[in-house]
Amino acid sequence: MKRLGILLIILLSASLSLQAQDADSLLLGDELDFLLTGDSASIFSLIDSLLNAEPPKGTSQFAARLGYNSNVLAAGRTLGIENFGLSSGLSYYHSSGFFGDVSGFWSKDFDPTYYLTIASVGYSYLFNKYFSLITSYDRYFYNTNNDDAYIPYRNSFTVSPMFDVKILTTSLAYSYYFGDKNVHRLTPSIGLTLQKKNVGPFTRITLLPSFLVLFGNESFTESEILVPQTRREAFQNLRTYGRVFPVIETTRHEFGMMNYTLVIPLSVSIKKTTIGITYAYNVPKALPGETLTISESSFLSANLSYFFDFRSHKKPLE
Repeated sequence: MKRLGILLIILLSASLSLQAQDADSLLLGDELDFLLTGDSASIFSLIDSLLNAEPPKGTSQFAARLGYNSNVLAAGRTLGIENFGLSSGLSYYHSSGFFGDVSGFWSKDFDPTYYLTIASVGYSYLFNKYFSLITSYDRYFYNTNNDDAYIPYRNSFTVSPMFDVKILTTSLAYSYYFGDKNVHRLTPSIGLTLQKKNVGPFTRITLLPSFLVLFGNESFTESEILVPQTRREAFQNLRTYGRVFPVIETTRHEFGMMNYTLVIPLSVSIKKTTIGITYAYNVPKALPGETLTISESSFLSANLSYFFDFRSHKKPLE
């Protein structure tokens, strides 16, 4: 379960799910430019659920959950919204390594308040006790009353290699978001798994402090009115652009650090019920030439999960 837990942290940053919409063009205005980054809200929720259960060997698992966020997040960057968000989901993890999830999201800051559904499928494989690999595909279904809403990214694919040495885990997660546009996200991370079993009434208590850095690419389009200085330049503009005062658009592509995050998730389990609380502190970073309108922020999230076990043959991420 350790690898599943650390994947939760990785995708929290790359998906700091909702984890996460692009702050620079929201909220639900004329251009609904959602940028889902890692990070992968549904897989965040799935791993969050599966992290907190430790079924017997050879057992597949089904989980139902409810979640709360004190803030809505974007590209690993918070939107700075005061209103909370709610989520719910159903997850299934098969002992062969395949998993699936459906998650829904609500927020008072959106109209309609139920604004997003994410469906996910994936596979996890344990090569040895030190190295594992998890892949997933997410599909995003937006619910908006705005017919002019622009949603460039409706799909994402994530690959997460993970390395474990005792309580230390490192990973380098890569996510590709695509649709009408496409972007790349890279999230290196390092974290600890601290766990105690059978403490008083609790089956297990788990603490997963982690630090993540989000890198990514983005395109910036700038517009400029080309004002002629002479009559000759005016004629040249007319011949070249069809107008005397043409609007010239230039697009540049940048790659760099977008965000770094400290995440501290705590979960307590009593038999098949788990309560999880996560604290995250985000520091957004501007890409070259980018102007940020958001600042450092922190948020809390909580979830309640219940698990159902199904007997099978093996469980690769033990």
